[in-house]
Amino acid sequence: MAQTTRRDFLRTTAAAGVGLLIGERAWADPSPNDKVRFACIGVGGKGDSDTADAARLGQVVAICDVDEKTLAGAARKYPDARRYHDYRKMLDEMGKSIDAVTVSTPDHHHAHAAARAMQMGKACFCQKPLTHSVWEARRLGEIARDMKVATQMGNQGTASSALRMNAALIRAGILGPVKEVHVWTNRPIWPQGDARPTDTPAVPSTLHWEQWLGPAPERAYSPAYHPFKWRGWWDFGTGALGDMACHTMNMPFMALDLRNPISVVAESSGHNKDSYPKWSVIHYEFAATDARPAVTLTWYDGGKRPPKELLDDKEPETSGALIIGEKGKLYSPGDSGDTRTLLGNVTEVGVNYPQSPGHFEEFIRAIKTGEPAMSNFPDYAAPLAETVLLGNLAVWADGKKIEWDAKNVQATNAPEVEEIVRPKYRKGWKI
Repeated sequence: MAQTTRRDFLRTTAAAGVGLLIGERAWADPSPNDKVRFACIGVGGKGDSDTADAARLGQVVAICDVDEKTLAGAARKYPDARRYHDYRKMLDEMGKSIDAVTVSTPDHHHAHAAARAMQMGKACFCQKPLTHSVWEARRLGEIARDMKVATQMGNQGTASSALRMNAALIRAGILGPVKEVHVWTNRPIWPQGDARPTDTPAVPSTLHWEQWLGPAPERAYSPAYHPFKWRGWWDFGTGALGDMACHTMNMPFMALDLRNPISVVAESSGHNKDSYPKWSVIHYEFAATDARPAVTLTWYDGGKRPPKELLDDKEPETSGALIIGEKGKLYSPGDSGDTRTLLGNVTEVGVNYPQSPGHFEEFIRAIKTGEPAMSNFPDYAAPLAETVLLGNLAVWADGKKIEWDAKNVQATNAPEVEEIVRPKYRKGWKI
């Protein structure tokens, strides 16, 4: 199998009109022989493994979590790390002692923690879907580019050779011109479509509720939000789409440069503008580029799936992606875009794609050498997050087709979604 470097890969795709761009950077980074010093923001759930990656490949010098029980558990693993429950204070006090941060919080904190760290010149690893809103994704990409810091989003499949090969095969034209994509997920696996709780239980003594709320509007504590069910609430999470599309949509996004949709419309079970719907089907439209014709993408969640006729009468798995071309189809069951079944008159060809040392390893390499990780913010992760999160504008609009002006980050025909594009924050929180 032919190999190439990441820079060669991105330059080749850019020359073909795919638009995966790479900027030259000149970071003032640690010596390749130095350990990268990490401050880890959010150390429970996915934050546990992100912090473990930071410790495996660097040194964890500070940890932050709003839950004292979670923080105490992490402190037993990293006894030399200073402990905080407010990352603003941590960054103010530890700024001169850290090189990088990991951000593994609920979605509504992502942009605030990441922007603050990057504006201090720190490298940033941030979990998917990168941000809570489209404007925040655009802003993080701008800050990363301006500050010339190493960045990476936590969509680990981007580092998979199998995903990169699938994308390269599609770009090589084995399916013929592609005009249709379908992506679906088994999420949500948490409650959605529910009314806001009316009971007001006491805040657990170990939880710093004000810090957990952070930039989100004031509301009473409920176990319906913390520690996991926050994903289903508009103020805190991004629903099934935000949770999984940066994984499941990733391969077709890479293959077809699915950034800056021109419109998006959704159907759903309906919602109360507080909790996401139990299910949704979202239709994206992308204009033609020099490298491909116009494309539509349909997203399904909450048990909805594409009709099996599109899969030559095969029952679709509970999650997957299907790319349909004039010559044939590529079906990738699962969440990560790293499997493939070819349908129709399709013949594989030799393709070039860069090998990865591993997802977090790419981030460390970016910090030490300036060679950007594939899923860096400005060139890849932020555009992917924008595309993903645009779907939630359509869900909020509840059946109205959103006409999107990507240049100005604005829905031209729907001023009512502006609060979802660019949310307002509580006093003391800004980007």
